[in-house]
Amino acid sequence: MSLILTEKRGHIAILTLNRPESMNALGAAGDGDQVAAACAEINADQNIRAVVLTGAGRAFSAGGDVKAMKAREGAFGGSGVNIREGYRNNIHRIVRSVYGLEVPSIAAVNGAAIGLGCDVACMTDIRIAADTAKFGVTFLKLGLIPGDGGAWLLPRTIGMSRASELLFTGDVIDAETAEKWGLVSKVVPADQVLDAAIAMAEKIAQQPPHSLRLGKALLKHGQSTSYDTLMEMSAAAQAISHLTDDHMEGVEALLEKRPAVFKGR
Repeated sequence: MSLILTEKRGHIAILTLNRPESMNALGAAGDGDQVAAACAEINADQNIRAVVLTGAGRAFSAGGDVKAMKAREGAFGGSGVNIREGYRNNIHRIVRSVYGLEVPSIAAVNGAAIGLGCDVACMTDIRIAADTAKFGVTFLKLGLIPGDGGAWLLPRTIGMSRASELLFTGDVIDAETAEKWGLVSKVVPADQVLDAAIAMAEKIAQQPPHSLRLGKALLKHGQSTSYDTLMEMSAAAQAISHLTDDHMEGVEALLEKRPAVFKGR
């Protein structure tokens, strides 16, 4: 069964982790390739302006496949060198690909997001949680560390103190706490989480697509680059935006007091 399903609705794409029988556990051979291919297709499709990522069944993702860890299979088998390469070429491809989406991404966290699953959710730009969702960074309970980049991103998402608390205690928090900590933007009833994420994606998709991608790139680079470098990047991106038809459409729509219709030109 394919790990990831892709559905396109107009200007948005819906990616679904499709391994419900294992709560969308990750780490089987080829998982990274599948996610990378799906994300690359979206990046190449200039018609797509936003992405929703969710999970099939009752979980978003329970994280790394513990049964595979027990059997030392897939990304978790072989020598130390083999395991290192399993992370770099498989698990890291999952998180790098989600993080590397060029259009705004929204996680519709429909259930448990644990370990690698939590970190995958954090690789999206916006997270909307079902009121039944749970979040945990439980690597230490398995005698492991965040091997997927979560130690870099989680403090940038919720701050060092909260990130440290989650990692060091292994506690699993509920959706209400996740919202309070800034891990998610909003909490909605479980049967509405996908619809809420799609509605937000459709709202985002009304924006000019070229400037939308440039704006996301600036936000991401702004987390790690210097102020002066980001200012130069901003000037260059703005120059590109000024020369688009969509910029003129936005100006004319504002002056004419009507909604703008952006066409990606």
